[in-house]
Order: sequence, then structure tokens, then C-alpha cells
Amino acid sequence: MPETRPLRALCLDIEGGYGGSSRSLYESIRHLDTAKAAAEIWCRREGPIQQRYQAIGVTARVTPTMPRFSALPRLSRNIYAAARAALEFRRAGPFLTDLQREAARFDVIHFNHEALFPTARWLRHRTDRPLTMHIRTNLLDTPFARFQIRSISNTVDHLIFITENEAETFRRLGGRPRAASVIYNIVDVPAAPPPLHPAIPADGRLKIACLSNYSYARGLDRLVDVADVLARRGRRVLFVMAGQMALTGSMPGLLGALGRQGGSLSDFAAARGRSDMFQFLGHVREPESVLAACDALAKPTRENNPWGRDTLEALALGKPVLTCGRYAVFVEDGVTGVLQPEFDANRLADAIMRLDDNRALARRMGEAGQARVRALCDGRSRAQDLRAVWDAQRRAA
Repeated sequence: MPETRPLRALCLDIEGGYGGSSRSLYESIRHLDTAKAAAEIWCRREGPIQQRYQAIGVTARVTPTMPRFSALPRLSRNIYAAARAALEFRRAGPFLTDLQREAARFDVIHFNHEALFPTARWLRHRTDRPLTMHIRTNLLDTPFARFQIRSISNTVDHLIFITENEAETFRRLGGRPRAASVIYNIVDVPAAPPPLHPAIPADGRLKIACLSNYSYARGLDRLVDVADVLARRGRRVLFVMAGQMALTGSMPGLLGALGRQGGSLSDFAAARGRSDMFQFLGHVREPESVLAACDALAKPTRENNPWGRDTLEALALGKPVLTCGRYAVFVEDGVTGVLQPEFDANRLADAIMRLDDNRALARRMGEAGQARVRALCDGRSRAQDLRAVWDAQRRAA
């Protein structure tokens, strides 16, 4: 006989609301049909997401010893990170024992990020419950990445990729999923604009938001190069940076020198003489308030990945996105934003000047972006896709 009770899913999350993967999982759970599926969330990190889950009646507990590890681009950093992860794993005994015992209460165990593969690998031999996992990033080709992907392939019953790109990267690095789906992240187009962030000045300048914690791969420092071009052309533009902007000593050039002194991206902008063109907000709990007060989003990624939570949230609020890469499903050049095949500071400055001179163009691009995510990232449809994966795993178990 077919199951009549709601499916029960245990979802493990590493970010606690401080990153896009955590917010994306929340949106999936929020849109689930509770008559057909119910979820419980375990978060590695305490953060704002627990209150959001509480508000929709979903249990979210904090388990800070949840093991995690994900391959990094540099060999030396991988060795250090792997050693640290091994030490964390040895200290995670009580969490792992609890996970093994509690897994029996659920129909499926979902790992919300590929960095949770050590925990999934450990659990695989200790439960008969099906395991599913979200693959949310594109790992660079290193021995550590290939080991991680092989382990996931051998461990997880069904993989969920957030775009076709992650699926292609996974297979290119040797991954052979047992089963897989592409399910775009959910983003809702709001019925009314959210409140404006109170710290962002309403002074008439074109404002470009950036919603991301700093990493060299994300390329936020490239906006200082763009600011240089705009300043030389006499343009008054404000880049509004929301996120943690700490630098590390392993970065090249001035970035690394400032990182070794404990500096941040704001120090880099100051050293280049461009502080007047940047506003640094730190972590913002409601990033939509930043987008609402700005005219566009910039994502100058060195990874050439013009998608992600920040991109979708900007499009949902009717803001064009300026980014780099060749994947045009969300950001289509001249339609929903500006998509450069490769980053070029002069050409990006040209695009910003066009938007500055023609605010109606920015609004038209924003409207097209809203229509795009409304069609592709609808909450009920994408949550139903996720539930269908879980249901299929329950039936196969």
C-alpha cells in the first residue's frame, strides 16, 4: 500500500542563515505542502535562520559539532583544512551517535551542502535511510575535490544540483551519481517592495549592491578597479557592500599584505583612494533591504558563475545584475542585466554609466528579471520537485 502519512525529512545545514545555501533550504521548507511532507532542521551554526523556522512551525536545533569539509583550490590550504576537519570529526562523537539514533525517525536524510560529505559518508554504513544531498558549488579540479566527489557518488542516493553547471562540473571531475536532478533555488517575487536599509543614503547617486562575504574567488576587489575607471570619468557611483569583508594573508599583492595586517576590503579601497565610492555594511540580516535601496547588483566573480542566491534575490526585486560568465539562464546580457564573458573593468564601467544615464533601462531589465525568476524559481513548484525526489527515495527504500 502507498504511504499515506506525510514524509519526514531530516535536513542538515552548515550555515545557520549566514549564507545562500541556508536561505535556499529555508525557502524550500517554507513552501512544502505540510500535508505531504514535514522537515526538521539541524544547523551547524546558530544564526537568524532558527527564528525563521520557528515562525513557520519547523523545529530547528543547533548542533555545532556537525563535521564538514570541502576541497579548496590550493594544496596547502587543503592539507590544513583536512587536518582540522579530521580533528573536528574525532570530537564529533556525541553528535554522530545522536544522528545515528535520530535518523530512524525520518524517511530521508538530506545534506544541504556538499561540505557535509564526511558526515554523510559516516552515516551511510549506519542507517538504512536514503540519503540526498544538495550540490551548491563548482569545485576546482584538485585531488581533494576528486576524492570528495567520488565519496559523494559512492555515498548519496540522489544528488540535487542548483543549476546545470554544478552537474556538469561534478561529472567532469569524475562524479557518477546514482540518481540526480537539477532544481533551481527558490526565490519569491514580493508583492510589495521591502523597507529600505536605513544606512544607505538617498542622495541620487547610482547605487550598486554586492551581497557576499569576501573571498578572492568571488572577486569583490575588482569593484575597486571599476571605481577607478568611473572616478577618472567623473562619475559619482556608490558601491554598497553587505557581508564580511576580511582579507587573508594568502591573497596576492596588496590584498595579501593587508590581510596579514588583519585588514579588510574597506582597507583595500582606502589604500586605493576610493573609500568615498564604497559603503561597507558588514553582515546584514535582511539583504533584501540593501537591494531595495540600490539600483543594481554586481557579482564580479573570478569563478565566472553568474548565478546564486544573491543573483536570484536581486532579480526578484527587479534589480538588473552585472556579472561575468557564459550561463545566461538567469542573467541574460541586455535583457535581465549585463553578462560579460570575462571581467573587464572598463566595459563594466561603461555598462554602469549607461544605467546611470538611463534609469528607465535599469527598470526594464529589472522587470524582465522578475519575470524570469517568477517562471523558473517559483516556490511551490520547486518545493514540489524536491518533495518528489524525497518521495521517490522513500518508495525505493
